Amino acid sequence: MADEQQLYELIASKREGVLAAVTRGGYPHLTNVWYVWDAEERIARVSTTAVRLKGRILRHNPHAALHVSGPDFWSYAVAQGDAETSEVAATPGDEATRELFQVHSAFSTGLEEDEPFYQQMIEAKRLVVRLRVARVYGLAAARPRGS
Repeated sequence: MADEQQLYELIASKREGVLAAVTRGGYPHLTNVWYVWDAEERIARVSTTAVRLKGRILRHNPHAALHVSGPDFWSYAVAQGDAETSEVAATPGDEATRELFQVHSAFSTGLEEDEPFYQQMIEAKRLVVRLRVARVYGLAAARPRGS
C-alpha cells in the first residue's frame, strides 16, 4: 500500500496518464493524455478540443479520474475528482489561450506565446480540462509481486 504523499509524488513525477470519464450511458470513457500537475492546487490540466468526446462528456458529467502508471506494473496512482473545462480558445491572448500555452509549453521546448500559437489553439477549438483532485488511491510496490 502507498501513503497519500507517495501517490501524489508519483502523479507529480509523470506527464502521461489515462483520463477516465463517465458517459451518459454510464460506461467509462478512457483516453491517454498528457497532463500538467499543479501540486499546490492539486489540479491536473489536460489540453483537448471542444469536439473530442472527453471534453463533451466532462461538460455534462464532471466526475473523472486520472490513472498514472508507476515504474512497474504493480505501482500506480489514481486521482479522482470533479473536472471543469475552460472556455474554448476564441481570441488571441484570452484566458483560454494563455492557459493552453501553460499546458503546451510544459511539453514543448521553445514554444512561444505568440500569434501563431494562439491561432493554432483557436482553429483547433482547444480548451483545458482541469481535474480538481479530491481523493487519491493506488499502490507503490517496493518490488513487483511474485519476485
